Parts: sequence; C-alpha cells; structure tokens
Amino acid sequence: MYITDVLAFKSVCGAKYLSHFQKLMFAKHQTKPVTAVQLDTAELVELLKQSAVEHLTTFRQLEAQKFGSVCKTVTTDYEALYAYKCGEYQRCLLLTMDNVHSLDGSTVVLALVFAHPEFIQLMDDDVVSLAGLMLIVDPLCRKKVPLAMSQLVLLLYLMTQCQIKLHHPVKSLVQTFGYVEVSRQQIREWNTLHQLLLKLTERKLLNYISRL
Repeated sequence: MYITDVLAFKSVCGAKYLSHFQKLMFAKHQTKPVTAVQLDTAELVELLKQSAVEHLTTFRQLEAQKFGSVCKTVTTDYEALYAYKCGEYQRCLLLTMDNVHSLDGSTVVLALVFAHPEFIQLMDDDVVSLAGLMLIVDPLCRKKVPLAMSQLVLLLYLMTQCQIKLHHPVKSLVQTFGYVEVSRQQIREWNTLHQLLLKLTERKLLNYISRL
C-alpha cells in the first residue's frame, strides 16, 4: 500500500463521517495576512533550538549519572540530531558512530527519544512524516503505546543518512546494515515506531547500495 492510498482512505472516511468530527474554528486574529511590519523571528527560533538542545543534553547527563546502572544512555544524541538538521553531516556522523558503538550489544533497557510535537523542530523530515502517518492511521496509538524510539534506533537512522549524504564506500554502509539487522532482532515487537524506523533505515541503505 502506498502512502497516498492511506491518505485517500482516511480522507474518504473523514468525509463520510464528517458529523462525528469537530469543526475547525479560527480566531479572527489568526486569519490576518502577514504584514511587512512583523518581526523576523528566524534568529530567535534558532537560538531557542540551541537552548533546547543544551538543556536536553544536560538532562541526558543527569539521566546517565543517576540511572546508568539500569538504563544504558549516551548523552549526545540530541546534539547529533541538531547537527544533522543544521547540515553538519560530518560532525553528526562522528557523534552517531561513537554512540552506536557504545550502545550496540546492550542487554539492558535503552533510553528513549520521545516523538512529541515539541520535538518536531529537531526531528528529521522523514522521521516526522513516519510518526505523522502513524497518527493518521490510528490517532489513538499515542495512548496505546509511547510514541518513542530508542536512542540506538534514531542514531542508526542518522548515521545512515550521514553516510549516504557524504557518499561513504559500500563497506561502511554494509557494516551499518549489519547493525540495523541486529537491532531489528533485539527491539521489542510492540513498539511500532521502532520497527518502522528500522525498516526505513534498511530500505534507504539497500536503495543507495543498489545504485552504486
């Protein structure tokens, strides 16, 4: 099934049972056109992102300090995520490779990265789309299970993306593919986002290798 099929199906269902859905309401001030006197907030948004990453990294450090014996945690996953969003692929790759080597083969519970709406600005577009499709198909999935992924799953995805963008040789990509396959066997089946993101990572690797 293609993504367009899923969206079309949900649109038809929504139109059929429109009376059961809450109508969208817009405040008058929300419909005003953008004017030339409004401030450019791009720089402010970027500073807020940097501040958020710093606070999240501090949280990871405290998490590793207090719960390191029961939950294996790396402390620079959000830094890697932000570096990728800024196009700093080499720095992101170095961070992710170190972290993947630290987490690989862990037999204890791994720390989670929650895919909450507040983190959308930091997430990769494909990750956001994947989480969004889950909510479109089943809006209640957020209440059934945590909409989250382990650090290892997210870092494997980022490492794959950086290797592809930096045109790494097949040998390193095959090694990453091995990490993904091992992780797919270790990750719990109940976490759908884990499995979907690992499958997406695997497909990106196979598609790229097949074109070399």
